[in-house]
Amino acid sequence: MNRILIVDDETDIRELLKYNLEREGFICDTAVDGVDALEKIKINKPSLILLDVMMPKMDGIQTCEAIREKKENNGIIIAFLTARSEDYSQIAGLEAGSDDYISKPIKPSVLVSRINALLRRKIVAENPLNENKSKVFSIDQEKHLVYLEGAILHLPRKEFDLLALLSSKPQVVFQREQILKVVWGTDVVVGDRTIDVHIRKIREKIGNDWIQTVKGVGYKFILR
Repeated sequence: MNRILIVDDETDIRELLKYNLEREGFICDTAVDGVDALEKIKINKPSLILLDVMMPKMDGIQTCEAIREKKENNGIIIAFLTARSEDYSQIAGLEAGSDDYISKPIKPSVLVSRINALLRRKIVAENPLNENKSKVFSIDQEKHLVYLEGAILHLPRKEFDLLALLSSKPQVVFQREQILKVVWGTDVVVGDRTIDVHIRKIREKIGNDWIQTVKGVGYKFILR
């Protein structure tokens, strides 16, 4: 069962988040600030951390950086959940090492969908089939890089997530519904055309031979 650490200096927010997430079956711990969060991580390592930006003692950006500095925390997903929606705050959060940036206010059902999508990506990232199974193709999940025939490719987030999913199980056909749930989550309404556009963009960068279209079903990755 996934454990979530909620880090926020406002008691009402911590309690409300804890209540709603525990209703969905998550195990929840709380911390009042960054310093408290670092201590809680040592006691019970969470699968995911919901982190506020504006906090006393140590703000969310500093806390995220401190968490990422320790190798033992590499597998922890960090999502900022904050009322700060400015572009520069989001950029700072992502550069500090967060996996997502979620703006308040947000409906509990939508938040749960975002969390589930992040946890599904973690499962894909931990799939050993992603790592160095091809002499000319590999994916580095931590650095968010694609290595292809000696070249290093930087893909936009959705393209990277989509390619990581397909390559996690070479030769296996991923249905469109699966792709939508894992890459976009249930909180975002997109159509089949969105998948097709992203596949086309990926093919433009890695070539047409790696991803095969299975008409009426979905796509599969061809490992060479």
